[in-house]
Amino acid sequence: MRNKRRTYRRKAAKRRNPVRIGLIFLVALTVLLGGMKLVHTGFFSNAYIEVEGIDAHRPQMEVDLITPNSYSRPQTKTERIKNIVIHYTANPGSTAQQNRDYFDGLKDTHLTKASSHFVVGLDGEIVQCIPTWEVAYASNDRNKDTVSIECCHLDETGKFNDATYQSLVHLSAWLCMKFDLSEEDLIRHYDVTGKICPKYFVDYPEKWDEFRSDVGKVLENMK
Repeated sequence: MRNKRRTYRRKAAKRRNPVRIGLIFLVALTVLLGGMKLVHTGFFSNAYIEVEGIDAHRPQMEVDLITPNSYSRPQTKTERIKNIVIHYTANPGSTAQQNRDYFDGLKDTHLTKASSHFVVGLDGEIVQCIPTWEVAYASNDRNKDTVSIECCHLDETGKFNDATYQSLVHLSAWLCMKFDLSEEDLIRHYDVTGKICPKYFVDYPEKWDEFRSDVGKVLENMK
């Protein structure tokens, strides 16, 4: 009986050994950090990269990240996001994927520095090009604290069709919720630099006001 008690005490002491516990903790931490790194580096290419903002209101989107490069995805970290900036592609009839591929191709052509976090297409599809915790080359001196959305359009007026518009409203509301912003924090590229972008919302400021109102209604329903 005495030998059994000694054996039990030895096993219990072994289980309580602080070195053993510490090693188990380090192994668990290494596995956890390794998994996080795989997600953030895009190892799971079809995974949802925006792990910080997963929720029931996230619109459907394809995550097709631009290859890291100095012309369209410098991988510079953003600061606290203060505004969501709306743009138009100024390329009538082009698709979301074509615009995403143009941004990606700048790593080879070196034509300019340009990109966007999201592109909304003519069928309402949304393509994410850059994680929101990285800078996109879209809004000049506001790149560091904004998230940008490029929108496709059918003709030179720059007016968005209904599918594009509805997806833009949903995406904008979701991003406002994600970054604790309101519809008042939506701005146009025009408001940053004076560039006529997005053209339709610059030409018709009342439509811009209507858009922000629509985003506000969706945002309220999300809360």
